[in-house]
Amino acid sequence: MPAVTGPVAFVLKGYPRLSETFIAQEIRALEGLGLDIRIVSLRHPTDPATHPVHREIRAPVLYLPEYLYQEPMRVLRGWRTARRMPGYRAARRAWLRDLARDLTPNRVRRFGQAVVLAAEAPDTIARLHAHFMHTPGSVARYAAMTLCLPFSMSAHAKDIWTIPTWEKEEKLEAADWTVTCTAGHCAHLASLTEPGKVALSYHGLNLDRFAPRPRPRAAKDGRDAFNPIVILSVGRAVEKKGYDILLRALARVPNTVHWRFIHVGGGALATTLHGLAKDLHIGDHVDFRGALAQESVLELYRKADLFVLASRVAKSGDRDGLPNVLMEAQSQGLACIATDTAAIPELILDRETGRLVPPDHPQALADVITELSQDPAIRAQLGAAGERRVREQFGMDAGLAVLAEHFGLRHRTAAA
Repeated sequence: MPAVTGPVAFVLKGYPRLSETFIAQEIRALEGLGLDIRIVSLRHPTDPATHPVHREIRAPVLYLPEYLYQEPMRVLRGWRTARRMPGYRAARRAWLRDLARDLTPNRVRRFGQAVVLAAEAPDTIARLHAHFMHTPGSVARYAAMTLCLPFSMSAHAKDIWTIPTWEKEEKLEAADWTVTCTAGHCAHLASLTEPGKVALSYHGLNLDRFAPRPRPRAAKDGRDAFNPIVILSVGRAVEKKGYDILLRALARVPNTVHWRFIHVGGGALATTLHGLAKDLHIGDHVDFRGALAQESVLELYRKADLFVLASRVAKSGDRDGLPNVLMEAQSQGLACIATDTAAIPELILDRETGRLVPPDHPQALADVITELSQDPAIRAQLGAAGERRVREQFGMDAGLAVLAEHFGLRHRTAAA
């Protein structure tokens, strides 16, 4: 790939976001390789905390109007400037064609944000890169067309499975290149475009931030009510994470097994899950912590005895890719139970580096939680094997090398 000759504008849904630390990690590493980045955020931050990596990123942030009615004069100025640019007519035609097939306020908002971006982007910007194919991909595409600049995309999970095929095909055609974070996603997107335009780039972990757990875990077997098994899960309270299934599974664990469940993460279903825990009569055993900073989550990984993620395909088609939280948990030697869905089997090998159960199956999940809660030796064995696999095969350097090549950077290894 030819070297980038100026700054790259990374178009993100929101920045900073606790649920998208993998993007911040990537930006920081690419900065370390010499890429000059400008962050463009479609939304203002809402999380109460940030991760340490956010404080290390040097890139300035441009916040676009989150809703057009909130900054009408800024949008008008952006449109007046953008409409004089040589690529504006082509961008407008593309937008009107999209709007005819998706007549929604969100589609209008995307074009309004795109003209503001085109008008306010520094003259030195050489490329736009969208993280997520859906809204950020649309804004980046319209703005890049207006500015007559190349654009590229990183596709993840929801953005791939909740937009129509025509939109994926047209964005893949318009983009110079696209990377995605699982082999399954890569095969799907590659089938929609010409050969060579889609590449696999696992996010991986910055293992410098996830040093091994300093001490072995205590060999609990769930029989001590005063020292229960600590079960941890980290993820947003949304349908695809399956937390209703996990709570129903925990309610089926025999009374002879003593446990405490900690959930970390915000999300639209948090209140519903609180109510469900009470209805299932397990509320006294469940601790909802909300969103936490990375250092606090790392401490919980180290204190927990078991990690569980009950991912599923949501009714909308939304699903996980390869959840970073599984890699984070395994980096701490924590035995993991997850579902046999999305790209999770690319990481967890059942009965070798963790346990897999069918999605939407609370009894199967309860059975495995019960089994592992009572067997500290198997937990230790699975935790150690999972940690070896993550540290040997899922560090961030390999995925970063793919991105470095696509951005035309000379070096191929990650910066700390």
